Amino acid sequence: MQLVNLSFEFFPPKSDAGAVSLDQAIGELKTLAPEFVSVTYGAGGSTRERTLGVLQGIVERHHIPAAGHLTCVGASREDVDMVARAYREAGIHHIVALRGDPPGAFAGRFEAHPQGYRNAAELVAGLSRIGGFEITVAAYPEKHPESADFGIDLDMLAAKADAGATRAITQFFFRNSHFHALRERVARRGIGIQLVPGILPVANFAAVRRMAEQCGAEIPPEMARHFEGVGEDAEATAERAVDFAAAQIGDLIANGVSALHIYTLNRAAPALGLARRAGIAGKAEAAA
Repeated sequence: MQLVNLSFEFFPPKSDAGAVSLDQAIGELKTLAPEFVSVTYGAGGSTRERTLGVLQGIVERHHIPAAGHLTCVGASREDVDMVARAYREAGIHHIVALRGDPPGAFAGRFEAHPQGYRNAAELVAGLSRIGGFEITVAAYPEKHPESADFGIDLDMLAAKADAGATRAITQFFFRNSHFHALRERVARRGIGIQLVPGILPVANFAAVRRMAEQCGAEIPPEMARHFEGVGEDAEATAERAVDFAAAQIGDLIANGVSALHIYTLNRAAPALGLARRAGIAGKAEAAA
């Protein structure tokens, strides 16, 4: 059994039934002893109250360290700072600070609010001024869709680290060489930040292919072949998804990775199956 620092990402549910399902999923994933779990935040604060409610439930009912996402899209600095302070007052001292994308992601380019933070580095600096937060940010193994080259991405990651971020979770990827190359670039640049690979177990291959196209993530030919013939068979997809992601994780751990972030899509079964197949557990379990 490999002990790693595990974290999981959830999104706020849209219905009461979804809230019950999410609470059950969090309870099941708690058995893997995550280092923390995070909850996403809608563009322009569209899920603000629901995000905060889920975070409070995680802390109060499940006693798991929680991180709230926070974006600066469509909001003034004053509004963003107000949300950050609300997180802190609710006992949430870890923020995943993101620039964010406009509603209808990738439909248009980001435009900063006239009185808002212009990018994630400015947001991190603002959170550092407020104080009292652990700050995590994003990184892109295959380059941000709006960046002209990897150098621009590295400049932004360095600026976020200089402003106070200590961890960067990557966009999901399906070819590990992209992550290894990013880690090498970060090391050569001397950016002092922990780089955590983001892993997405596939629930629906066609949907994941569309997501990958939107955010610029490669679907390797061997991955496409791996999922050939599954169609709408959820059970077959789940089995192959666990096989593929477990192989990813095995390679990452063999190459010195000690922390993993799992995009759960609010479902416990894929992450639980992946942990069993990959032979991993959270480090906190050793102290339990």
